[in-house]
Amino acid sequence: MIIHVVQPGETIFSIAARYNISPQKIIIDNELTNPNALVPGQTLVILIPEVVHLVQPGETLADIAQAYGTTTVNLLQMNPFIEYADQILPGDQITISNNVEKRGTIYTLGYTYPHIDRTVLLKTLPYLTYLTIFTYGITEEGQLIDIEDEDLIRMARDFGVAPLMLISTLTEEGTFSNELAHIILNDPVVQDNLIDNVLENLRAKGYAGLDIDFEYVLPEDEEAFINFIQKVHDRISPEGYILFTALAPKTSADQPGLLYEAHNYPRIGEASDRVLLMTYEWGYTYGPPMAVSPIDKVREVLDYAVTEIPRDKTYMGIPNYGYDFILPYVQGVSRADSVSNVEAVELASEVGANIQYDEVSQAPFFIYYDDQGRQHRVWFEDARSIMAKLDLYSEYGFEGVGYWNIMRYFPKNWLLVSNLYDIARLL
Repeated sequence: MIIHVVQPGETIFSIAARYNISPQKIIIDNELTNPNALVPGQTLVILIPEVVHLVQPGETLADIAQAYGTTTVNLLQMNPFIEYADQILPGDQITISNNVEKRGTIYTLGYTYPHIDRTVLLKTLPYLTYLTIFTYGITEEGQLIDIEDEDLIRMARDFGVAPLMLISTLTEEGTFSNELAHIILNDPVVQDNLIDNVLENLRAKGYAGLDIDFEYVLPEDEEAFINFIQKVHDRISPEGYILFTALAPKTSADQPGLLYEAHNYPRIGEASDRVLLMTYEWGYTYGPPMAVSPIDKVREVLDYAVTEIPRDKTYMGIPNYGYDFILPYVQGVSRADSVSNVEAVELASEVGANIQYDEVSQAPFFIYYDDQGRQHRVWFEDARSIMAKLDLYSEYGFEGVGYWNIMRYFPKNWLLVSNLYDIARLL
């Protein structure tokens, strides 16, 4: 497997000739919508097939999987052009394996909203261990604010993916309420009511576990937050449900700031089955232009986390998006627009920008000017930056990675993950 960085003047045909593979394979694997408009600095994942099967009349994907001692899900991973397992045709070339040495097993978690495009979800599910559906709201009485999740749970289970329910203190305005968290964490009646409702919902909906995402918890509620997590665990664990807790990206135990102070790494790690480190959002909507998940900043969080939480309980967060920032940055005024990683490359093509790569943050970016003469700087993720994060994951020996979020499909990420690792299945 090769990550090729497009150079000025290169075409899909010259790149294919260089690696002695067909241009069509590069186009299909990378899902290029406009292969004749490659952008200098754009990355392509080049896969060299090791075993290829030519589909015969009457064959199904299940037949082919059985013949080669693999599974239909694995074949879907190797052949992302197959949207539905029952839609292969005679003459299709099915990749059984690529010439890549696997690093081992990885557990993957993907966050999604209930309104995710079902085609995107179908394409993504073969690559997931867990699907976390964001989010159940909570009332001050401990009632759940329901979401339409039955369809997603069914689809996840059809692919052997474990669906996780998520509760948070997110309000309708899109902010996390520490006032609501304070009520829940300190009123035993409300708390018991909430846990009863959570357990009932886990059973009724067919969830495999729970994810707790309480952000900006008041520092004085630190102990109450830990006790709440432990209480939830003690109630749901005997029935076989797993408990994840999302943690702010801390670099020290006494890190100041409302986002960090109530997130006690060692004790929350002990009370939870798994934790997800939210190692993203250094570059964010209202912040100055920078990479969303700079590798140097991520490493600082991981260096602290491994001193407090067992590695086999830990999931490293990976962003699946970027931002289009406008310069100059004005604090309290500037607002960046979110872009998908695929949209970022398309935008670079439209404005005629070359993509650059920052070696410190290990992230791509480009600069362009709009019709008002304003300078834009777009930071996003590409195959190089994802590889850097996967290298970090392997270096630290964590159990898995968690993607915020899977709403927009990013082909290169899943090419890397599925070819470098065996993706764990729980169902």
